[in-house]
Amino acid sequence: MNRALISALAAVTIVVSGGSAATASDGAPPRTTHGPCQYTQTPEELPARPVPLPPDPRRTPSRGTVDMAVATSQGPLPLRLDQAKAPCTVQSFLHLARHGFYDRTVCHRLTAYPTLKVLQCGDPTGTGEGGPGYKYKDELPVDLPPAPTDPTGARRLYGRGLLAMANAGPDTNGSQFFVVYGDSALRPNYTVFGTVGPDGLVTLDKVAAGGIEPTAENPASVDGTPVLRTELLRVRPSCRH
Repeated sequence: MNRALISALAAVTIVVSGGSAATASDGAPPRTTHGPCQYTQTPEELPARPVPLPPDPRRTPSRGTVDMAVATSQGPLPLRLDQAKAPCTVQSFLHLARHGFYDRTVCHRLTAYPTLKVLQCGDPTGTGEGGPGYKYKDELPVDLPPAPTDPTGARRLYGRGLLAMANAGPDTNGSQFFVVYGDSALRPNYTVFGTVGPDGLVTLDKVAAGGIEPTAENPASVDGTPVLRTELLRVRPSCRH
């Protein structure tokens, strides 16, 4: 299942993430947790790495922030997760991190459009087709300002330093996420669940400055594999606030 991010450029679709190409064959109905987040198995898309459904307590933490220590091959990428903005998303991200789902995974996509500047990570297969074998609901932003580059007013400003989820349509969040290294104009269809720390912005700028691998079809590509291989070495919570 392809997950697409529609850029502010006319009719340009940027594939951001997807589900595993593997499929289940036992015909069993998907399991869904009974808490408020309702994490649901995706039998048609098996997990890229073995991981159970996240715990889904009756009272999902919805206050405060969680700092994540993220070591990458290009430098630190500290993240601050916002439980008030997106409690179910933060709960899932922490679950995956604690199970080592993100460790030794490559950030496989960099975009450098004038109105879409993101680095995308979170797929253990490194192909853009891998996920955790479950999906969950959107927690869409309601406080993003209009994008100044969009005269229609339909897109919002996903500003430099935001952390957001990729998806394949409503309520299809999984494991893949993107970090914004330059102000971007997007429809507000992507859950924002945190921010990148100052040291992380330095790392993102380094990766972005390295450019995107050219292809035979597009030697001056603005969307593809980063030249500087960026591997998430270890992703763990460091503290709560």
